[in-house]
Amino acid sequence: MLEPSELAEAFARNVGVIQAQTEGLSHADSLLQLPFRGNCLNWVLGHLLDNRDDVLKALGAQRIMNDNSAALYRRGSAPIASSTTELLLLQDLLEQLVQSQERLSGALGRTTEADMTREIVRNGNTTTLGKLVFFLYFHETYHVGQTELLRQLAGKNDQVI
Repeated sequence: MLEPSELAEAFARNVGVIQAQTEGLSHADSLLQLPFRGNCLNWVLGHLLDNRDDVLKALGAQRIMNDNSAALYRRGSAPIASSTTELLLLQDLLEQLVQSQERLSGALGRTTEADMTREIVRNGNTTTLGKLVFFLYFHETYHVGQTELLRQLAGKNDQVI
């Protein structure tokens, strides 16, 4: 099992990748939709925040997003459009990701090995806190990888990492 500090570093690395992939992009760029089924960068970033809120909740820390905003970015939600109410601006999403990292690092810094092996129930399934946090980290990495393609959709013909 990864140590909590190692998980904090891994989550922080993801924020760094996101910052690199969004460098030079505008809010309008973040709303560009793929020509096939998928989600725009704005949705992906909001979804990452919602996922991080799940991690924070599991660790007993305060969430970042309010319920109305979070609902826009949950699995199965409608595609984001510029007219969507409660839509978060790209800059706000990026700032909240940094805030979430600060909270995650703090919460994981207070988490012990005994905490990580504690059994919890989520969605009717029993697991450990450590396994849940690692799964949510894995889920995050899946979406962080999408940011490279969404950067290119915005017309950037580059390789930032």
